[in-house]
Amino acid sequence: MPATTPVKPRTAQRRKARTLLLQACYQWQLSAAAPSAIEAQYRADNPGKVDWDFFHQVLTGVTGGAAQLDALLSPLLDRKFSDLNPVELAILRLGCYELSERIDIPYRVVINECVELARTFGASESHKYINGVLDQAARQLRRVEINAPA
Repeated sequence: MPATTPVKPRTAQRRKARTLLLQACYQWQLSAAAPSAIEAQYRADNPGKVDWDFFHQVLTGVTGGAAQLDALLSPLLDRKFSDLNPVELAILRLGCYELSERIDIPYRVVINECVELARTFGASESHKYINGVLDQAARQLRRVEINAPA
């Protein structure tokens, strides 16, 4: 019997999951609703192809580890958390979680996807801020990957 290899999620399914994750994290930040209730709502409202395993892992990680993510991000910010736009905060937490916990995803992909989320959902120049902060985070969290020979 041939060995099975893990199935890589399609890019579109992962991108859709990230878009929904941004919305779910934003909702969690503003409502303090239970992450499980938010996840159930998003699953019910979005029956299309979404990388739900990724969605679950990241939503659980961001909501359960927000204090740790904020501690990683805090020295990289030029302003207080209270001064961050809630969309920016959600994107930064998503990106920081992926950089710290999902080393299977290249750091450039994480940063690019978060910048695209900021372009779509953030303020007009927020993508530049997101890029700068996550680039600094990657230098700390993914030093080995960044310094690896090409």
